[in-house]
Amino acid sequence: MAGDARGTRGRRQKHAGFARVNEKIGQHINAEGLERLFSAGDALVALSSFEGLELDGVSAGGATFEQVVFRSCSFDRVDFSRSSLTDAVFIGCRFSQCKMERCWLNRCDFRSCSAPGISFQKSRLTSVSFTDSQLRYADFSESAVEGVRARETSFAESSWHDVRLKRPAFDSCDLTQIDVFRTPLAGVDLSTCDIQGIVVSSGFRELRGCVVSPLQAVELAELLGVKVKEG
Repeated sequence: MAGDARGTRGRRQKHAGFARVNEKIGQHINAEGLERLFSAGDALVALSSFEGLELDGVSAGGATFEQVVFRSCSFDRVDFSRSSLTDAVFIGCRFSQCKMERCWLNRCDFRSCSAPGISFQKSRLTSVSFTDSQLRYADFSESAVEGVRARETSFAESSWHDVRLKRPAFDSCDLTQIDVFRTPLAGVDLSTCDIQGIVVSSGFRELRGCVVSPLQAVELAELLGVKVKEG
């Protein structure tokens, strides 16, 4: 029993979030006040939580977010491009046709969020976690991604072209048909993930040194044109 408890604690620690923010923080800015800050440009949004917020077709104007919590919020066609987010938590939020391009996300957590097609192009992500979330068709191309953790999250058919990928952790994620062209996966453990149909260059350079399960090794062998004889 003690061993099981220690194992559970270890798993929780392994997948704990990064954001350094009190999630019980109160709401100090309403929707109207937030939009006024955005319209002023280069706004600072700090020390506030938001619940049930609905934003549609607005631009954050390169805002800086520090120690903020978003719960059950809806972002439709919201442009966060060139914004900076530090110690930010998104819980049960929905992103539709949103952009986070050329952003810096530092110590940010996404939990049970839906963000199909969200674009992180040319952004910098450091210590960002994705848990139980949907990021199908997301675009991370030409981004610097360091220390990112993802658990039980779908990145199916997402784009990871030319990504500088350092120390990622993927646990039980859907990585089917992801495009990792010119993104080295050396040292990346993919053994618990679904990587069917992964898209790489003709020389398969991206796959050198990655860690896979025996079953995945068979699938990758077929990708390389090698037939594995059974029995």
